[in-house]
Amino acid sequence: MDKVNPGQASGSPTRDIGFLVYPEFQIQDLSGPLSAFDISNRIAGGSAYRCHVVSTEGGGVVSTSGLEVVTRKLRTMPYDTLIVAGGQGSHDPFRSPSITTYLARAAMRRTRRIASVCTGAFILAAAGLLDGRTATTHWQHAIRLQRMFPQVKVDGDRIYTRDAHIWTSAGITAGIDLALAMIEEDLGQEVARQTARMLVVYYRRPGGQSQFSALAEMEPESDRIRTVLAYMREHLNKELSTEKLAEVACLSPRQFGRAFLAETGETPAKAVERLRVEVARPRVEAGKEPIERIAQSVGFVDPERMRRAFVRLLGHPPQSVRRMAV
Repeated sequence: MDKVNPGQASGSPTRDIGFLVYPEFQIQDLSGPLSAFDISNRIAGGSAYRCHVVSTEGGGVVSTSGLEVVTRKLRTMPYDTLIVAGGQGSHDPFRSPSITTYLARAAMRRTRRIASVCTGAFILAAAGLLDGRTATTHWQHAIRLQRMFPQVKVDGDRIYTRDAHIWTSAGITAGIDLALAMIEEDLGQEVARQTARMLVVYYRRPGGQSQFSALAEMEPESDRIRTVLAYMREHLNKELSTEKLAEVACLSPRQFGRAFLAETGETPAKAVERLRVEVARPRVEAGKEPIERIAQSVGFVDPERMRRAFVRLLGHPPQSVRRMAV
């Protein structure tokens, strides 16, 4: 592994990165970002980061897999960066008030960045750190996060988000994307690129790239919204305006928009676009049909609209998706 001159990191103090865990945390939410910082530290010469796995009491902490990790007790001196892992133990974020209190205090001190991986966002939200901010989590938990913390601007369609000094990411591998973005900010593109190469992951998926969508498997609470989702799937090649969908739901457009967002975590327009991309993608990857024909058949009307939707949700235009599938 080649070492890189840390450049802008030259002369900077070593950054302490705290990885905060608790009983029933997800081990990969810890190991992925931790590995990224560890590898980048060695690439940059060994003095860029000090990594600490920490908990409120210190000692052994058991993950959801049963693997026990030895931790240090949270210190009073601020960390440069604090990253909260996700896991089953975060599903009731108020059961560990010592963690939320610590995070709230850390945000007021000199902690430069506070972040979460996957459902660690619930703990950040319980500490009040996400109030009025844009945040993400694993797509499967985005609706619940929004319902529990309506003051948070939940965007369940992002790999990671950054709102001022608060960062959040989706599940497991997205934590690596978040770590790589932090490493690039600290040490530059070349160190981040070499780190990604050592981890055998893409450098770099933008934070706005869509997570895998399971909209087709969503189970809204009301029959009305379930009926609308079924109508969307069956009429993708038709005009699916909010007014038309509200008519299907037998609601006013305003009532429908609110109900749809509350039950799916998506606006109707985003949901339609996502479904169209999901249907178009395997046909694009198959490489048997012209892009123009696919765009028209799934309701995009013209290839340019489909191109913009693919870039928004997949991070690549249809032509690139097709080449990568070969």
